[in-house]
Amino acid sequence: MKKIIKNSIFLILYLIIMIMLLLDKVSFLDNYIYKIIYGLRNNIWDFIFINITKMGNITIVLLIIIVLLLKLNRKNQEILSFTVIITVLSNQIIKYIIKRPRPNHIRLIKQGGYSFPSGHAMISIALYGFLLYYIQINCKNKKKKVLLSLLLTILILTIGCSRIYVGVHYPTDIIGGYCLSIYILKMVIYFYQEHRGSFNEKNGNL
Repeated sequence: MKKIIKNSIFLILYLIIMIMLLLDKVSFLDNYIYKIIYGLRNNIWDFIFINITKMGNITIVLLIIIVLLLKLNRKNQEILSFTVIITVLSNQIIKYIIKRPRPNHIRLIKQGGYSFPSGHAMISIALYGFLLYYIQINCKNKKKKVLLSLLLTILILTIGCSRIYVGVHYPTDIIGGYCLSIYILKMVIYFYQEHRGSFNEKNGNL
């Protein structure tokens, strides 16, 4: 029960952001952060962030998921699959309920659909966040664990920043997406820990 309450903090944060968005109370925060990131634009950063944002594109994500599913044991396959499926469905349903238009600033890439919450932010937590948790559980080499965890954390954060930088999302789209997806991932893991047994098995480890 304590874990459920603890995990629910992320859901509450997401709901606060969503309610503030519906009440049109996030413009100041969005504009403030957006101007800072938008002000960094130059040819070098354009190249870097355009390529970073591709790490959340559906093609690359699917390829990584397929490779992982071939290597993971059954419980981890189910955790990853359920997390990704719930995340994608939640994202699409909420997008079409909220119907927030994307920013009108100059975009560096083409992107259709609605803005809130960010699909890239959510899928980065579902996939790379799962890998982060998996490494914490299974990696025995302390230095390797720290390095891989740091790299994954940086990747997740930079994917979110890249979506703002290239002009297709507001900061609250990213923050809201992170919060909701972290909640989903944590609750799927909690379910398997409590109801399906430990998934830290010897076979199928990366």
